[in-house]
Amino acid sequence: MKKLVVLLTLINSIAGVAQNKKVLFVVTNHTQLGNTGETTGYFLSEVTHPLEVLSKAGYKVDFVSPKGGSTTAYGVKLDDPINKKYWESADYQKQLAHTLAPSEVKAKDYAAIFYAGGHGTMWDFANSEALAKIAQQIYEKGGVVAAVCHGPSGLVNIKLSNGKYLVSGKTLSPFTNEEEEAVKLTEVVPYSLEDKLKERGAIIDKAGLWQDKVSVDNRVITGQNPQSAKSVGEAILKELQKSPTL
Repeated sequence: MKKLVVLLTLINSIAGVAQNKKVLFVVTNHTQLGNTGETTGYFLSEVTHPLEVLSKAGYKVDFVSPKGGSTTAYGVKLDDPINKKYWESADYQKQLAHTLAPSEVKAKDYAAIFYAGGHGTMWDFANSEALAKIAQQIYEKGGVVAAVCHGPSGLVNIKLSNGKYLVSGKTLSPFTNEEEEAVKLTEVVPYSLEDKLKERGAIIDKAGLWQDKVSVDNRVITGQNPQSAKSVGEAILKELQKSPTL
């Protein structure tokens, strides 16, 4: 009887791991697409698809942005049932209208940090020293750092305690120069994401235009484009499930 109680306690403990752990999603506050006069922000499916994967697995997700507060979505395609599910959720809309500020976040509470994409990220992710510090702390306690599409702009200036860039020597799959050219925004974004990551020592592994492509390298996970969003979520989940402490 005693052995059965111990076994049941262990099973419940393992089953409850995901319930007790959280993932931090980072979304942009930036809304102006350079000097084009167009609105930008975060790309909806690059939030909703990883969110669906992790939520179904029992992970709680909190949202943070460089400034905190409201965010703007684009790519709002409601023929996508996952987009529709979250877009029409009052709870989702409330969270994205009232994101946490970095000062409200404690890195120790999170098993992973995920930088969602969207062109807006190119103007505010790399400049957030507070978010970079949170990501460093999550990574150095054994957590996961992930990003999709333009989200890896958040990885550009993350440095570890040894002074090295997080991405140095790691294989990444960010939004490519060819994809930027295809959407005719090469001269609009403030820098080439692919080239900037290379400057930081990253090794770029890319697929063709709009192909689902994900790289996983020592708890750093990156996906190339919106088509990779669900796969990034699945890769985060797989990495988290490797360790019962995450």
